[in-house]
Amino acid sequence: MSYEPINFAQKFSLFDDHWKPRVVAEMNDYQFKVVKIEGDFVWHEHEDTDETFIVLDGQLRIDFRDGSVELGPGEMFVVPKGVEHKPFAAEEVRLMLIEPRGVKNTGDAGGERTADNDVWV
Repeated sequence: MSYEPINFAQKFSLFDDHWKPRVVAEMNDYQFKVVKIEGDFVWHEHEDTDETFIVLDGQLRIDFRDGSVELGPGEMFVVPKGVEHKPFAAEEVRLMLIEPRGVKNTGDAGGERTADNDVWV
């Protein structure tokens, strides 16, 4: 076992693309993923799991069919399972996602924004 901390700045320095989460750690069946996002995502939901968004840098808006929530650095929000949502960032946002292993980033929507699972950085 390695007793080294995970440095988010170092992990973010290893990739430039947006909307492609990278795994940095696992706890039981849950993955901690870092991702850079910018612009509009797709409407989607996760039928079987909640999804946790933790903003590390930037301003994130998560839209819902009946409203939205805005998050800044150091803030988090848990989207309940089965709730349709769409993340949006006017400028680049760096965030952490916490979700079970194997969850597709586009949920039930699929499409060109669907990222490969279990990509570690």
